[in-house]
Amino acid sequence: MENNWQKSSFSTDSEGNCLEVAPRGDEVLLRESDNPDVIVTTTRAKLAAFLAGAKAGEFDNLV
Repeated sequence: MENNWQKSSFSTDSEGNCLEVAPRGDEVLLRESDNPDVIVTTTRAKLAAFLAGAKAGEFDNLV
């Protein structure tokens, strides 16, 4: 089954800073474009909770 990988417009190809996501049923797949064989799987609900925290600035201390 082919995955439809998508990346953010904020990703920069020249530096290899691309996090890609793909839907697969009730799951979401995540990978780094420079290491595409390593795939992390999560649920849509868990990804939504993480993104909400990121939008609220909960992880700003990491960058």
